[in-house]
Amino acid sequence: MMPATPVPTVLVVDDEVRSQDAIRRTLDEEFAVLTASDADEARRQLERQPVSVILCDQRMPGETGVTFLKEVRERWPDTVRIVISGYTDSEDIIAGINDAGIYQYLLKPWVPDHLLRTVRDAAEAQMLQRDMNRLDLELRTSTPVLRRRAANKLERARTAFDFDRIERADGSPLDAVCELAARVARYDLSLLVLGESGSGKELMARAVHYASPRAAGPFVVENCAAIPDTLLESELFGHKRGAFTGAFEDHVGLFQRANGGTVFLDEIGETSAAFQLRLLRVLQEGEVRPVGSPRTVPVDVRVIAATHRNLEQRVHEGHFREDLFYRIACVTLTVPPLRERGGDIAPIARRLVNEVGEALGRPGAALSDEAMACLMTYPWPGNIRELRNEISRAVALSADDLIDGTAFSTRVLQGQAGRTATAQSPSLPASGTLAERLDAIEAMLLRETLLRNRWNKTRVAKELGLSRVGLRGKMARFGLEG
Repeated sequence: MMPATPVPTVLVVDDEVRSQDAIRRTLDEEFAVLTASDADEARRQLERQPVSVILCDQRMPGETGVTFLKEVRERWPDTVRIVISGYTDSEDIIAGINDAGIYQYLLKPWVPDHLLRTVRDAAEAQMLQRDMNRLDLELRTSTPVLRRRAANKLERARTAFDFDRIERADGSPLDAVCELAARVARYDLSLLVLGESGSGKELMARAVHYASPRAAGPFVVENCAAIPDTLLESELFGHKRGAFTGAFEDHVGLFQRANGGTVFLDEIGETSAAFQLRLLRVLQEGEVRPVGSPRTVPVDVRVIAATHRNLEQRVHEGHFREDLFYRIACVTLTVPPLRERGGDIAPIARRLVNEVGEALGRPGAALSDEAMACLMTYPWPGNIRELRNEISRAVALSADDLIDGTAFSTRVLQGQAGRTATAQSPSLPASGTLAERLDAIEAMLLRETLLRNRWNKTRVAKELGLSRVGLRGKMARFGLEG
C-alpha cells in the first residue's frame, strides 16, 4: 500500500481568538491547523514541528506581521508566508513583501472560499518547491546512485501524471481532450487551457509537461489572479536589489527558475494590458529583463496558460491583447465542466474517497449507493474542487466507513433538490401513455422526497406511505440506488 499523503500543517497567528476560530473553521477540513496569539508563541510552534503555510495578521502586539515574517523567511525558509491586513496597512505590506518573501497578502474582510483556495495553492506550491529542490539536488549530484534515484523519481512523476491517470469514465468527453493534449505534448508549442475554475486545468497542464521532452525540468505554477499586478512582474521576471522600495536583495523570477521546463500561468485573463505587453516580449524574444536591471537574461521555457474566461471575447472587447492571444493559443484545450461529464463523477468520487481516506487515516472509507446517487445528481458548480471538499467533509464527519447520503452538506442536498424542482417539472413528458407520464411524475416526487429527507429511507417511506421494501423497489425501478 502507498503511504498516506501527510495533511499539510497551517499556523494561524492572530491575537483575536474569534479570527483564529473563523480561519480554523474554514481550513480544518483539509489542513491540520495550529494557532498562536503572538509572534513569540508562533516561534515556539515553528520550533516544535514543520509548518507548510503560515497565516499572519499584520497588526499584532509587539511587532507587525511583516516584521515577524522576515524572521520566518530566514529561519524557516520552506514555510509559505501569507499576511492578512486591512486596507490601511497595504502600503506597509507592499513595501516589505519581497523582503519577507510573502507569497500573498489578503485583505479584510476575507472571503472563506478565497482564503481556502489561497492556502490550498500555497500548500501545493510548498510541496512542489520542496520536491523540485530535492530533484534538482539529486540531478546535479554526480554519484550514479543518486542519478538513478532522480531518474526513478522522474519516471514515477511521468506515471503519476500520465493522461491515462486523469480519472474519467469510458467514453468520457475528456478522452478527446486528452488525446489532443498527448499529441501536442511532444512539440514545444504554447498551449491555452480553457475551463471553469476547479475543472482540472492544472492537472491537464502537468500531464502535458510530463509527456514532453521537458519532463526532467521544473514545472512552475503561478496564479496570475492571486498576486497584485504590481508584484506579478517581479514574481515572474525577477528584480534587482533597490529596484523599488522593499527590494533589499536580488530576486530570481519564476521564468528563470523554470529554465528548461514549463511555466503554467493560471488565470491569464485577469492580467493588465501593461503586463500582457511585457509577457508578449518575453515569449517573442525568449528572454526576461528583471525589474531594475539593464540586462536581459535568456530563458528556455514552455508556457501553458489557462483561464476560465472567454479570451476571444475579451480580445474583441479590448481587454486582452490580440497578438498575445495568438502567441499563447497555438493550441487550445478545453476542459469541460463536471456537469457536462456526469459519467466521470463516480470514478472521480471513488478515487477521491480513497485518497482522502488514506490522508485522514480512514483507508476503509467508501460511498454507499445512495451517497453516490446524491453525488451523481448534483450540478457541481465548483467542479472537481467542490467535489473534493464535499468528500473530505463526508469522510471526516461520517460515523461509519460506509458513507451514506446524509454525510454531505446542506448546500449539496438543497442545491440538488432545488435543481430537481425547477429543472424537472417543466420537462415532464407532454406525450406518451398515461402510465408513462405517471411514472415520470412518481420518479420526480420520489427523488425530491429522498433529497429533502437527506436519504433517510425510514422517514421517506413513512411520508410516502410505503414499506421499506416497497420504497427500495421503487428506488431500484427509477434508478435511484446508484
